Amino acid sequence: MSFIVKKAIQDYAKKKNVQVGGDFYGAIDKKVEKLLDHAVKRCGDNKRKTLKAYDL
Repeated sequence: MSFIVKKAIQDYAKKKNVQVGGDFYGAIDKKVEKLLDHAVKRCGDNKRKTLKAYDL
């Protein structure tokens, strides 16, 4: 499952005057997945079913 939008990253990189390597997208997806996994665990540990900003 992909969590990121490549075009959004490309637009951001262009605005910052940098390029995006092909391996970047997979790496950022893995980071986002780990962040989400952590948030889901924290949410469950607190007996909630709604992710909140503070779960990050």
